[in-house]
Amino acid sequence: MRYLLVSLALFMVVGCSSKNGPEYNKSDIYWYNKMIHYIAAGDLDRADDYFTSLQSEHFSSPLLKEALLILAQAHMDQDEYLLANYYLDEYLKRFARDDMDFIHFLKIKASYLAFKNINRDQKLLQETIEQGLQYKKEFPESPYLPMVDTILTRLYMAQYLLDQEIAALYERIGKEEAARIYRRRIENSWLRKDQIEIPRSWIDYLINW
Repeated sequence: MRYLLVSLALFMVVGCSSKNGPEYNKSDIYWYNKMIHYIAAGDLDRADDYFTSLQSEHFSSPLLKEALLILAQAHMDQDEYLLANYYLDEYLKRFARDDMDFIHFLKIKASYLAFKNINRDQKLLQETIEQGLQYKKEFPESPYLPMVDTILTRLYMAQYLLDQEIAALYERIGKEEAARIYRRRIENSWLRKDQIEIPRSWIDYLINW
């Protein structure tokens, strides 16, 4: 009986350790399926870990290409735009000749959706506008160009309203020269105030306009 209990205890220890211990030396489809499972469960941290295992053990797997795009979109869906851009950059490094216009469009979309506060994200605003303009030069025949143009239009409108706020602020504190600089930018814009509906919030304006 004593030997039976010892054997049972050893079986349980070994079973638990194999169940909870680190996984390695699995097939690429195993890691991929695990990644998809945790994405569906909303646990992107675990999904990221399984992708790392997939990439580490199967660097040349044909599943990597799809896995990168799926993770990028999953992080975008959870408002994790920095991580989404990370996976898109990894895609460009590995598969630079494939779907470049689509991947660069996704990068612009991720940067655009990353806006939370226009007054704090002025640098991101300018960078995203520059990305959009560069996209139009590099991919003039892209089917995603109308969507890039829509994003650019919304960003230009946001920039217009932001310039108005900055000009008004400088006028209130008596910095007339700085205010004139921003007033000139407003006057030189192709937009006009009566073309823009003032948003209830910046995030509502950028995303839901």
